[in-house]
Amino acid sequence: MALKEHIKVMVVDDMSVSRGLLEQALDKIGVKNVAYKNDGQSALDDLSAKPVHLVISDFNMPKMDGLQLLESLRKQQKTQKIGFVLVTGSEDGNVVTRGKELGMNNFIKKPFTPDSLRSCLEEVVGPLG
Repeated sequence: MALKEHIKVMVVDDMSVSRGLLEQALDKIGVKNVAYKNDGQSALDDLSAKPVHLVISDFNMPKMDGLQLLESLRKQQKTQKIGFVLVTGSEDGNVVTRGKELGMNNFIKKPFTPDSLRSCLEEVVGPLG
């Protein structure tokens, strides 16, 4: 069975349009098992109870941004090994630098295509098949 058919992914983004673009791209790639959350805190709560293989998180969110979510995941034994991809439209290089310091596995800049998202994810989890 191809990895794309059984990998568990969570998309975290407060903007419904951005979540929709990620959903369309993941569907085109063939990733089937995807959960969606619209804020970092609810994602953290769910992931603490039931971890996934990979989180794709927006950077800019209210209350808990993507880097705060990443930092919280890395502090918990149950979630510290979850793959983490940060999605950002920010031109601020400090965001990516800080993400790497916190243990981010990869990042992708907005706007992205399904092919660029696939390449980004495969650098983290290997060939999706």
